[in-house]
Amino acid sequence: MHSAPGTGLGIWPGQALRLGLAAGSASLWCSRRWRAPAWTLLGQQQFALQGAPGDFAALGQVLLSLLGAAGRAHWPLSVVLDDALVRLWSVELPHGATCLADIEAAAAMRFQALYGEPAAPWRRSGVWTAGAPFFCAVPEALLAQIVHAADAAKLALVAVVPQFVANWNGWQGKLAAQDWFGQLQGNMLRLGIREQGQLRAVRAIDMPPGASFDWLMQNVQREALLQAVAPPPQLQLCGAVPASWLAAGAGGQFACRQLAPVAPGSTDSALLAQSGSQP
Repeated sequence: MHSAPGTGLGIWPGQALRLGLAAGSASLWCSRRWRAPAWTLLGQQQFALQGAPGDFAALGQVLLSLLGAAGRAHWPLSVVLDDALVRLWSVELPHGATCLADIEAAAAMRFQALYGEPAAPWRRSGVWTAGAPFFCAVPEALLAQIVHAADAAKLALVAVVPQFVANWNGWQGKLAAQDWFGQLQGNMLRLGIREQGQLRAVRAIDMPPGASFDWLMQNVQREALLQAVAPPPQLQLCGAVPASWLAAGAGGQFACRQLAPVAPGSTDSALLAQSGSQP
């Protein structure tokens, strides 16, 4: 038998914990999927990453406090990471590749070429798409802190994913074959470039303040040329999409659509925690 919500003694069907982890803040939410979807804030904290790059000790203390204070022992926990904390890249299949080890070796070489550092301190995971496997990597030191805090709070850690991946997993089924997918977070636009329904590449583009619809179209067309694919008729976006983008594309050859509304005043960590959820 399940106890009443909030007691910490049991879980109603469809309830889970979701932790949004930004570069300077964390927030913990209870998500509910039965009846009407709902989110309840359980706690949030600010922090500063200190010490050498890759030192997540201060964050570890924040997570121990935040998860421990929630009083939800044995609940499932999913963690969504700010893309600034991870690495995202795609890899062309090596000529003559015959096994998974060939692809993983190519991914490690591509990682070092892109980021100028060895891949060993990072935990890599792949999304296998025809022609262009897509990879994400999370620092092992960050994962260790998350696992330690979840274990200390007796939580069942079921997933740790970057925001782009969480949104992609939640929304890709809503995309038409020729649509591109995108995510707006802060001043960063991440484009999921697709061809014939397949994810071909992920590109991160710095977005200037007040970026116009023309700016968006020019960058979409530029990325299409670089990837040698056709420009999309529609770009479907997660995040706080400028109203001018939505209005300017209505009825034109290229349109922009917002996949989910963003509540006014939402914090970065709240947006992360709720990534990929559909109303």
